[in-house]
Amino acid sequence: MARTRNSKSSSFVSLMNPSFFTHLLSLPPFHSLHYSPRKNSRITQTTPFLSFCFVSLFIALFFFGILLITFTTLFQNSLSCPHTSYYSSSSPLFLASVLAAASSGSDFAQDDEPFTLSTSATVPLPAHGIVGNLTEEEKEFWKQPDNQGYIPCLDFSLKYRKASAKISKEKRKFLVVVASGGLNQQRNQIVDAVVIARILEAALVLPVLQVNHIWGDESEFSDIFDVEHFKKILKADVRIVASLPSTHFVSKQTINRELPFHVSPLWLRARFLKQLNQEGLLILKGLDSKLSKNLPPDLQKLKCKVAFHALRFAAPIRELGYQIARRMWIEGPYVAIHLRLEKDVWIRTGCLTGLGRQYDSIISRERESHPEYLTGKLNMTHAQRRLAGMCPLNASEMARFLKGLGAPNNARIYVAGGEPFGGTQAMQPLQKEFPNLVTKHTLARNGELTPYLEKSSTLAAIDYIVSLSSDVFINSHGGNMGRALEGHRAYVGHRKYIKPNKRMMLPFLEDSSVPGEEFKRIMKKLHSKSQGQPEPRAKKIDRDVIAYPVPECMCRQ
Repeated sequence: MARTRNSKSSSFVSLMNPSFFTHLLSLPPFHSLHYSPRKNSRITQTTPFLSFCFVSLFIALFFFGILLITFTTLFQNSLSCPHTSYYSSSSPLFLASVLAAASSGSDFAQDDEPFTLSTSATVPLPAHGIVGNLTEEEKEFWKQPDNQGYIPCLDFSLKYRKASAKISKEKRKFLVVVASGGLNQQRNQIVDAVVIARILEAALVLPVLQVNHIWGDESEFSDIFDVEHFKKILKADVRIVASLPSTHFVSKQTINRELPFHVSPLWLRARFLKQLNQEGLLILKGLDSKLSKNLPPDLQKLKCKVAFHALRFAAPIRELGYQIARRMWIEGPYVAIHLRLEKDVWIRTGCLTGLGRQYDSIISRERESHPEYLTGKLNMTHAQRRLAGMCPLNASEMARFLKGLGAPNNARIYVAGGEPFGGTQAMQPLQKEFPNLVTKHTLARNGELTPYLEKSSTLAAIDYIVSLSSDVFINSHGGNMGRALEGHRAYVGHRKYIKPNKRMMLPFLEDSSVPGEEFKRIMKKLHSKSQGQPEPRAKKIDRDVIAYPVPECMCRQ
C-alpha cells in the first residue's frame, strides 16, 4: 500500500512541476502558438496574448479535471451500494464466501485488515450452480430465486454520523441488558440492546446471557461471540465495554424487568433518560420482542449492521461450523431443514407429536405441570391448533412436503435442531424417503463435538452456519432461528428459503387420496412466491427488519 501511495504522490508532484508545462508548450499545437513565425505586426502583437489565453484555459481545465476525478473517487468510496451484485465474481461478499469455502480454518477474513461493511458480513459458502444430468423438476428445485439486483446498503444519514462522534465516546451513562432464551432469541435481544443504547446515548456493557432453564447452558457472551469483532464493527455507533465501572452501584431499583410491547424511541427516552442521567446506569431484563419493529431508517440499518456484521461467532465455533458445512458443500448442493421436534417444542405448542398415544401422554403430563410453557391461545384444541398452522411439521409431513416440492430422493439433507422427542423413531419417515439424511453429530469427526455436547448455544450456532450455507433452507415451524436465517439469507444474495404455508397445505397433506402429480402441482403453486425472493418489510405491519432487510438495509444495484 505504501508503494501505491508514493506512486500517486510522485505522479501528482510531476504534474505540478514547471518543467512539465515547459515540455507541454514545446509540443504541437502549443509550440506553433507560442513560437509561430512573425508575418506582420498585427500577428506579432496578438499571438502572445492568444497563446497566453489558450494555455491558461488549458491549465484551468486540467486542474478542474483533477478535482473532478478526485471528487468522483471520494463520492464513490462513500457509497454503500457498490456496483456489484452478490453473485458477481468481483463482489466482496462473493469473494469472502469463496475464501470461506477454500479455507481450512475460520479466519479467512484477517482481523488486521481495514474494516469495511462489505468484508465484515458473516457469509455462507457459495451457492452451487445447476450442473449435472438433472431433470427439469430437479433443476427447478435447486434453482435460486431472482434477487432483483438487491445488495446490502447501509448508508447512514449525515445526522446519524454527526451524532456518532459524541455517542461513541460516552463514558458516564451505561446500559446493561440480560438476554434470555436460546441462542437466536438471545441474538435478537442483543441486536435490540445495541439499538436501545444508541437511542439513550449510553455505552453498552457486553450483554449478560441468562442461564437457560430448559437446556442449562451457562455460556457467556465471549463463549459464543467474537467480542473484539463486536466492538470494532460498532465503534462508530455505540461504545461497547467489557464490564461496568466500579464507580457505578447496582441496586434493585436500577433493574427494569417489565417493558411493554412495541416500545418506541420516544417512549424509551421519556421513561429512562432521566434515570440514566441521574444514576448513570440502566439494567434491562425481559427485552425479547419488546422494541418496536417500526423504527427510523438509521436504527433499522443499525439492526442489520449488528445482526449480519457485528454478531460474528467466536473463532472455535466458526472454525468447526465451516468445517462441517464444507463437508456437506464439497459433495454438491444440499438442503437444510430446521425440524422443531424437541420435547420442549411439543410442550409449548400444545400439539400432538404424531408418534402415538404413549408419547402424547408424556407431553400432556409435562404441559399440565408447567402451564406457563404453553404459548398461543389456551382454549384451542389440538386439531384447531394444527389447522391454524400453529404446529410444527413432523418428519412424515416434511418428507411428503419435500417430495411435493420436487426434491430428488437422493438429495442430501442436513437436519438442524436438537434431539427429536422419540429419537430415531421420530425421524424414521423422513429417513425412509430421503436416505442421505445427516446431522452435525453424524458429520463431526474425532470427537469434534464432545466439548460442546452440554452447550446448546454452540450446537445451535453450528446449525446456523451449516444452514446458512445450504442451497435450500426449509423451516418447519417459524421460530427465532427461522426468522434470523430468512433475513440473513436474503442479505447475502437471497438464497432459496421455503416457508411452508401450513394453513393452506395441511388439508392436502392429510388427504392421501390426492394423486402424486396433483399433489406436486398444488405444493408448487402454494409456494411459488415463497422461495426467498425479495419481499419488502412494509408489505405487512410489524415485520422485523432482521427477517425482511428490504428496503431499509438493501438497495437495488
